[in-house]
Amino acid sequence: MSIKEIKDQFELEKNQKIYDSAVLTFHGTEGFDVYNCSLPFTWDGKEYIYGRVEKRDEWARSWARLFEKTGKDEYTLVKDHMIYQLEDPYISVVQGEIVLGGTHVRKRGGAVDTYYGYFYRGKDLKDLVYFTTGPDYMKDIRLVELADGRIGVFSRPRNEEIEKKYGSASVIGFAVISSLEELTNEVIESAEPILGIFDKGEWGGCNQVYLLADGTLGVIGHQCYTQPVEGEKALAVYVNISFEFDPRTFEVKNRKIIGTRSCYPAGPAKVPNLIDCTFTSGIVMRGDGKADLYAGIGDTMEGRITIEYPFCIPLK
Repeated sequence: MSIKEIKDQFELEKNQKIYDSAVLTFHGTEGFDVYNCSLPFTWDGKEYIYGRVEKRDEWARSWARLFEKTGKDEYTLVKDHMIYQLEDPYISVVQGEIVLGGTHVRKRGGAVDTYYGYFYRGKDLKDLVYFTTGPDYMKDIRLVELADGRIGVFSRPRNEEIEKKYGSASVIGFAVISSLEELTNEVIESAEPILGIFDKGEWGGCNQVYLLADGTLGVIGHQCYTQPVEGEKALAVYVNISFEFDPRTFEVKNRKIIGTRSCYPAGPAKVPNLIDCTFTSGIVMRGDGKADLYAGIGDTMEGRITIEYPFCIPLK
């Protein structure tokens, strides 16, 4: 999808039906923003969400903390739970275990040196065990259990070499492993690229992946580009996307934008160039057949909008 097509899609999105919208309220972290959360999930009969917790005037000093749902669009901090030094947490359930991932930023001399994914696993939210680290400078590694019980791994390399080879600033890769023990740097770095998702100057990645009834995968992700602004720093534009992916043929279908910043309630941005940023968390199905789409807003809040189910194939 070209940048022109994205701009055209923005016009279309203005007319998209948004059935409901809200900003999530978080209790127990007063003085901090909570944003770029995991997907809301249920474990042992309770509803939770992991949120990125950070002060408005700070960067690369955030924690992932667990919140329990205590009302409609309302969550309260689980005070005795582990605090993870991570950005942008996410959750997957594979082979009977919960996997928590997020981005860990490493500093040297006070400056950011690199970042990479940390992964924790277990069957008890109070006792998740760290088990592997992703490649340097790679965010948005996602896992999903496949129809045959194996695990699909989505990568997101982004560097100059990728841009020279594929034209886009990042690509999404895919690999298959038999167990979590096989999740290594080598597997992630050698994941086969899925071509044609992003155009020149664009980047993005997967945020949550769902097994569909026919064995294909439904991907909820983000797509990004920079928008020049005369006399000011260029805007970093992030939109919510969806597509269907066949892990056997690498075919991508039904790729579309499902949310933009204007779809969510108004609110502040951490810095001016993030006013059009909505970093995708994922979707949760509703009893009426529609889907609640969650996303971080402007690096200050977590929002929710209700949309039509985005895939052509039902969830398995």
